[in-house]
Amino acid sequence: MPNSSSFHDVRFPLDISRRATGGPQRKTEIVVLGSGREQRNARWADSRRRYDIGYGVKDIDDIHRVVAFFEARMGRLHGFRFRDWTDWKSCPPRQSPSALDQPIATADGQQTTFQLVKTYGSGPAAWLRQITRPVHDSVKLAIDGQPVTSGWSLDDATGSVTFDVPPAAGGHITAGYEFDVPVRFDTDELRISLAAFNAGAIPDIPLVEIRA
Repeated sequence: MPNSSSFHDVRFPLDISRRATGGPQRKTEIVVLGSGREQRNARWADSRRRYDIGYGVKDIDDIHRVVAFFEARMGRLHGFRFRDWTDWKSCPPRQSPSALDQPIATADGQQTTFQLVKTYGSGPAAWLRQITRPVHDSVKLAIDGQPVTSGWSLDDATGSVTFDVPPAAGGHITAGYEFDVPVRFDTDELRISLAAFNAGAIPDIPLVEIRA
């Protein structure tokens, strides 16, 4: 049987994903005390993104492509790349990535491998998101503000960059990149009615982010 944890390194059609809905989800436990005050606890350390691509399906050809993609992934079995058009760069969506966009580490003179991350917010409340599916040719690196164009390699299945030699201790490593979200279908069944579609009904085709 196919490996249940396998990931297909293919991207969902960009034109359909552009019209999808969705975004990050958190899980917070809230207990209301007798005094009326609340105790709130984050059940997840990281957010998880959910999308509905049904809103991106506009005609019969779109349906054909979605069904083909669904069948090739065997429903929920295989993960794949998905572009979240609201958040797919190390910089704001209308800007171009720069090697200075995101701080990823301060070198210690020994470590050679570093994880691409994106910082949301600032100060003690900032949240660091690991970027595990960068777009290979988009990644740019700099150390202390100086671009590094050679002497490193990228694992675009994990989002880690490895230098041929350890960067000098104290060097501030920054990066710019485009990236995809690893997702899977969150259903094993597509229920699409052409009659309903022609009447304006939107099929429900959910996706959910995975750790891959």
